[in-house]
Amino acid sequence: MTTYNLALIGFGGVNRALAELICDEPQRFASLGFELRVVAITDLAFGSLVQGDGIDLAAVLAMPRGTSFDGLPGGSSDPRNEDVIKNSPADIVVEATFTSPIDGEPAVSHVRWAIESGKHVVTTNKGPVALRGPELSKLAATNGVRFEYEGAVMSGTPVIRLAHKMLGGLELTAVQGILNGTSNYVLGRMEAGLRLDEAIAEAQDLGYAEADPTADIGGSDVRLKVAILANELLGASMNPSDVETTGIQDIKSDDVAKALASGHRWKLIGEARREADGRVVATVKPIALQADHPLAGISGATNAVSFTTDLLGAVTVSGPGAGRVETAYALISDIMAVNEFVKGAVRA
Repeated sequence: MTTYNLALIGFGGVNRALAELICDEPQRFASLGFELRVVAITDLAFGSLVQGDGIDLAAVLAMPRGTSFDGLPGGSSDPRNEDVIKNSPADIVVEATFTSPIDGEPAVSHVRWAIESGKHVVTTNKGPVALRGPELSKLAATNGVRFEYEGAVMSGTPVIRLAHKMLGGLELTAVQGILNGTSNYVLGRMEAGLRLDEAIAEAQDLGYAEADPTADIGGSDVRLKVAILANELLGASMNPSDVETTGIQDIKSDDVAKALASGHRWKLIGEARREADGRVVATVKPIALQADHPLAGISGATNAVSFTTDLLGAVTVSGPGAGRVETAYALISDIMAVNEFVKGAVRA
């Protein structure tokens, strides 16, 4: 059975969840035809750890915050991301660091270093995909490796892969989505009578919203995801700055109440569509949807995407758009895609 060596770049919630699955449920991966072994971890808090024979994940997961890898064999208090990515014995780099939505760093550099070192990359980061996706995919093809990023749009819900694999033979003309669970939760609570600020505070208490909810409420998080969908599914060459974006910050309780009274529901909708002249245009804006719209019934922190097709009409998929375990599953699905690529290359 094939064993893939992993380097986990960033050891926050998502990569920790992946490490827990590898540690606690190895049979899950054996049933997929491969085994996973973590040989390197880097993290701003813990530092870096490289052990070519495999890291004792149970021991590492038990380490409390405030400690470091310094003193362990192959350990250091310094993250040493570049050195670990380039020189560790990893086959696959799992990139899950905190990254700027402005320039995609440090994830863009992490992905590039890995690809240029002949390593496959799986990532949950939106930044490098939205800002440098085509460039990095081309670089991966040149170097004979895969760059996979299913979790960049809807966490573990496989939107990109579903469209590529299950909608073949259909002409896809548009994609609309509720792509931010925080804003959807907030709008739903406003339907229950809360003001915007009260709904945001409740979302923060529940862990749905960050201390600074600007990216969610202002629409910039959705803008990155829409750019990815436009490029991946409609063949655009779009930068996030090309996506006209309006958030929900100006939606009032009265707006929500009036919409409900007329059979409509406010949703923050990200959309990319191909116009009659072939241009792809993309927007993020709040829309009062009619009750029969396929996205109108999506409630809470759930995400959903509706594909407009020529033969089937609207095809809609919904699922979790956040969560550490859910996003870790996206990494697993990406590793499965890498495995398919590797097996195909061997057969060829």
